[in-house]
Amino acid sequence: MKIGLIGYGKMGKTIEEIALQRGHEVVLKIDVDNIADLNASNLSKTDAVIEFTGPHSAYNNVMKSLEAGARVVCGSTGWLEKFDEVKKYCSSVNGTFLYASNFSVGVNIFFELNKRLAELMAPHEDYEISLTEIHHTQKRDAPSGTAITLAEKIIEKIPRKKTWVNHLSDQENELEIISERIDPAPGTHKVKYSSVIDDIEIVHTAHSRKGFALGAVLAAEFVHNKKGIFSMKDVLDL
Repeated sequence: MKIGLIGYGKMGKTIEEIALQRGHEVVLKIDVDNIADLNASNLSKTDAVIEFTGPHSAYNNVMKSLEAGARVVCGSTGWLEKFDEVKKYCSSVNGTFLYASNFSVGVNIFFELNKRLAELMAPHEDYEISLTEIHHTQKRDAPSGTAITLAEKIIEKIPRKKTWVNHLSDQENELEIISERIDPAPGTHKVKYSSVIDDIEIVHTAHSRKGFALGAVLAAEFVHNKKGIFSMKDVLDL
């Protein structure tokens, strides 16, 4: 495949490394110094683009790529207030868009464990629930997109929780997410159910960026020659 990279920082370079190892060609690299190269002519040379930038640029990058007819894989977080708008536009132009808050195969299995555990714990109101996420200090958004995804699934399965908050809370209807920024942590997420009798915890700890990068390349391979809106659940057949 011919892959374009929108965002060529540490994650972009790791994605490039994995893509080349898997026999692909990186034909476009966009960073802050050459943003003008993100144009229809260059995008038309790709089979898929992988967008990993930040909350302030992701939406424009995704829309510009869809407008040019590129297949888009996006892993940027912190911009999802415009997510429905992107999906609506993608459908209107018969485009291809795959978004994931986390591309790691392990994390996506963790998502499924989290959902199942929440279903099991829903009747047990004597357990309080909390989330903790730890990332490196360069991560710009808090809480992480992964933590938000975990929280949303818990709220979906446990009716007494109505919303998440990014601080300690003693409100019964609030699910607290605690964000810590510690170098060089690539990413740790913990879901904890606590009672006076015992605690139940599930934890995912990333050891490097390579798991995220591999998942992003697998996603690009998945959308090749496809139309529609997808997620990592489609890629991994979960």
